[in-house]
Amino acid sequence: MSSGMSSAPATAVLAAPGWAPALGHPFFQHALLAGTAIAAAAGLVGYFLVLRAQVFTGDALSHVAFTGALAALAFGASLRIGLYAGTIAFALLLGVLGKRGRADDVVIGNVFSWILGLGAFFLTLYTTSRSAGNGNAGVGVLFGSIFGLSSAQALTAALVGLGICVAVLFVARPLLFASVDEAVAAARGVPVRVLGFVFLALVGACAAEATQAVGSLLILGLLAAPAGAALRLTARPFTALGLSAVLAIGEMWGGLALSYAVPKTPPSFGILAVATAVYAATYLRRPPGRRRPAAAEG
Repeated sequence: MSSGMSSAPATAVLAAPGWAPALGHPFFQHALLAGTAIAAAAGLVGYFLVLRAQVFTGDALSHVAFTGALAALAFGASLRIGLYAGTIAFALLLGVLGKRGRADDVVIGNVFSWILGLGAFFLTLYTTSRSAGNGNAGVGVLFGSIFGLSSAQALTAALVGLGICVAVLFVARPLLFASVDEAVAAARGVPVRVLGFVFLALVGACAAEATQAVGSLLILGLLAAPAGAALRLTARPFTALGLSAVLAIGEMWGGLALSYAVPKTPPSFGILAVATAVYAATYLRRPPGRRRPAAAEG
């Protein structure tokens, strides 16, 4: 993940009048490719995160993403390795300490601030012990640098995002059943605990990949806002699942367009501003009546 989001060439191109020229610039193409896949994954994962009342898990993993990335940089390893190792390992640990593979809010609360403090320690270690170290890496991790992605990084992000989407869709039906009525799902032979661990691993992978788009501080918004809006717009579970992904993609595109149109607007802010506006707009209509999802009936 590059930290050159605000480089002079990119800034000059962003200042060009109109949005149409954006698609002709490699940095914008890379951002669009990576952002679309990351947003789709966040929309699908976020739906179950909200449905299972595990949003606090997403918040905790945003802190872990920062710490893992800075730990990797401090010890000279790949930032991506630190992101994935930290978020997935911590997500699985939450499942072990929780009940039936679900993260426990008390456990999260006890380690969440300590994890962020550890990240600050690794940032200090990185900036003081490595000759190439500088604070820009920490800023990139915190706030994202989607306009600084290379073609290889964008392709990797797209493939990882696609893989997460496929995995979520593969377990969607049993995971929905386990999320809505865990006791009945377990009684009918659904591997509730295993599904819990699989889901947490997917949340960890999604958080790691989304860090480069919106930064570790803002991951939660990309996970929760589209899903929250979708759940307010429809009571049909699979419709809401698809709508969450569609909204997340639209919000990603809207945020990138906003950042292109207004060069001083960071992409991460633009993306989350659009996501927040869409979620707020759902309060203009009455939420649909809730009904028991079909997955829990049969």
